[in-house]
Amino acid sequence: MASAVLDSSAVLAVLNAERGADTIIVILNDAVLCSVNYAEVVTKLVERGVNLDDIETAMRLITSTVVDFDISLARRTGTLRAETSKHGLSLGDRACLALAERESLPAITGDRNLIGSVKSIEIQLFR
Repeated sequence: MASAVLDSSAVLAVLNAERGADTIIVILNDAVLCSVNYAEVVTKLVERGVNLDDIETAMRLITSTVVDFDISLARRTGTLRAETSKHGLSLGDRACLALAERESLPAITGDRNLIGSVKSIEIQLFR
């Protein structure tokens, strides 16, 4: 069983050697990532001009388990909008939280907007 759900900011911190990356590296092999957040990371890398071969190589090294965004996660992600609208959470943020809730795992993020957005989900900052 995994120990945490990573959001895209956590993966990008590792790829970019940002502050807090060491915290994420320790749990990489025991964490999961929603496929929506995987897409977010790929999008950011494409925007920065990284070629697709390098993106695939990096993502294979970074993510151990990617969880498909299925109907139940999609439904919960949508319903989280009402709870999180005042926090300005994106679709990706809510997908991460929906997975964390379903798996009863903490969501690991660098985004302070997630803190306190959903009382029933443990959210931990990595920096």
